[in-house]
Amino acid sequence: MTDIKEKKPATTARSATPGPGKGMNPMWYAVAGAILVAALTYVLPPFRNYQLATVGAYFTVTAGLTVLTGLNGQLSLGHGALMATGAYSFALAQNKWLNMPLSIVAALITTTLAGVVIGLAAARLRGPYLAGLTLAVAVVVPSVTSTFDETLGSDMGLSIALDPPPGVIPMEQWQAWLCWAGALVTTFLLATLVRGRFGRDLRAVRDDETAARLAGVNVARTQILAFVVSAACAGLAGALFAFLAQSVSPGAFPLTLSLFLVMAIVIGGLGRLSGALCGALLLVLLPALAQTAGERSGSQHLEGNLALVIFGLVLVVVMLAAPGGLASIRFSTISRRKR
Repeated sequence: MTDIKEKKPATTARSATPGPGKGMNPMWYAVAGAILVAALTYVLPPFRNYQLATVGAYFTVTAGLTVLTGLNGQLSLGHGALMATGAYSFALAQNKWLNMPLSIVAALITTTLAGVVIGLAAARLRGPYLAGLTLAVAVVVPSVTSTFDETLGSDMGLSIALDPPPGVIPMEQWQAWLCWAGALVTTFLLATLVRGRFGRDLRAVRDDETAARLAGVNVARTQILAFVVSAACAGLAGALFAFLAQSVSPGAFPLTLSLFLVMAIVIGGLGRLSGALCGALLLVLLPALAQTAGERSGSQHLEGNLALVIFGLVLVVVMLAAPGGLASIRFSTISRRKR
């Protein structure tokens, strides 16, 4: 008798690559991040702790934006305005109730509703039309503070009443803990979402809307949900920034902030939460570098524009050296080692 041997399918590079439902549980990344941040806050000086807290606040918004733009393909130039919406909602609620958890919930609800409205319009627009809509939002929202100057404080902004940190914890350390708690919870929820069906729907709509629709994916609903999730992240980030500054004003959320956010996720790596973290680090480090260079040159005009110039140069260099962003360098190195 002839032995019949079962042929095993060859393992391809695609099948060997972990899919969205495989790999390490996001919970372990969140726990490791919490331990690392807590340890750093005990060894860093106060100003560095403040910068660490700022990275956490930026990470919250870049994570949501990279899901919207990197995984779903919707380009938003108005996330700075959504951050301003969350910040003002937090300030008004905090000054009224003096309850920080409740104020954060108020900021999330407000920006989520704004995300629904913008998402409904975004589901009907594509490419430059969507970018133009979100850009208009970024221009209009700061001017609202002048219209309702008695409530929102116009250009002077609003001061925020905050309780002191518990016990003898330094303020900067307390800020770092709270900002990174928000960032880690946000990224854990996002990582859990994109590993499941929602993440597959996002990628399907990004790659080919017609094929996704034929496969049973509700394209409009997926796009709206992506915008709502990203808007909620921006609102939480705005609340965290208001908590950091202990005040809020339209000058804290200029149009350039929205541009910086987009450039940060492109430089970090679209579609990867690790790229969002790289982008958040750049959003803190590059402006600090520009400020130092401007102070040494003695030119205030140079100091105000140098950050945008540096971001542009870094963007060009990274796109030439690593078109997939900084996060792609690590992934390409790992894939070469496996080969």
